[in-house]
Amino acid sequence: MTIHHDTFAGVYPAMTTPFTDGTDEVDHEQLAADARRLADAGVDGLVPVGSTGEAATLTHDEHAEVVETVVDAVDVPVIAGTGSNSTREALDLTERAADAGADAALLISPYYNKPEPAGQYEHFATVADAVDIPQIVYNVPSRTGLNLDVDTVVDLAAHENVQGYKAASGDANQISELVERTRDERFDVLSGDDGMTLPLMSMGATGTISVVANVVPERTAELVHAALDGDFERAREIHHELGPLMRALFRETNPIPVKEAMAIRGYGPPEMRPPLTRGSDETLRVLTDLLAELEAGGDGAAPETEA
Repeated sequence: MTIHHDTFAGVYPAMTTPFTDGTDEVDHEQLAADARRLADAGVDGLVPVGSTGEAATLTHDEHAEVVETVVDAVDVPVIAGTGSNSTREALDLTERAADAGADAALLISPYYNKPEPAGQYEHFATVADAVDIPQIVYNVPSRTGLNLDVDTVVDLAAHENVQGYKAASGDANQISELVERTRDERFDVLSGDDGMTLPLMSMGATGTISVVANVVPERTAELVHAALDGDFERAREIHHELGPLMRALFRETNPIPVKEAMAIRGYGPPEMRPPLTRGSDETLRVLTDLLAELEAGGDGAAPETEA
């Protein structure tokens, strides 16, 4: 069975934001190189300035500049992270991302202030009413302290500009219900948790906004496209092959491990913006061993030495 969808299907790496070695200034040259590397690996689009991109510690000007760099570097769709716990800020970030050329926006649910369902709906609908690009609602209770209820998301799915949902609640029953209740809408559900990508695709999700794809984009794309084509046996093989790395990338706060893994692979320095810090020695050891095993197994992503 082949799954066809109008808007979002496939692999969309949640990009890191590289900083210049020894500083926390955005390294736009490395950012463009990362974008081209991922696009050349066959991903279906890119997601800069999300949680993995350390958007919480970027200024609004830096945020827009990162989006511009990625848009200018590649020809694949760019989905800019534009969420905030302030509706005004989310609207401003989404407008600026659209002006920078982003094809779509990813908006995290309001964190910290934890609005009630009516406030949740108005938050997303306000941005969707004002900015005419496709938008993805992002539910990640571990970051926000708030789990969007299915009824609210179903109501949002009726909005012409709300065309997707990034699922990172870990609640398979909730996500399955959402897939069931939005089948008649132009609305795609994407996994926001690499370890759940294959299980969610078996329920009807159309792909993933992925952290592991920063490190092994070809293999991640092969997994997702095998599932989209109905070849779940092949997808399951790759899922288990990549499982240890998927888990290791979350042994410390994301994006600490993925930046360390990218540095091991030669994809720029693992600089973090405070308050995030470098990975522990044990995390470095685990990642080094796992990446060596994957390379020996022919994952199709040998280390690069030039940006």
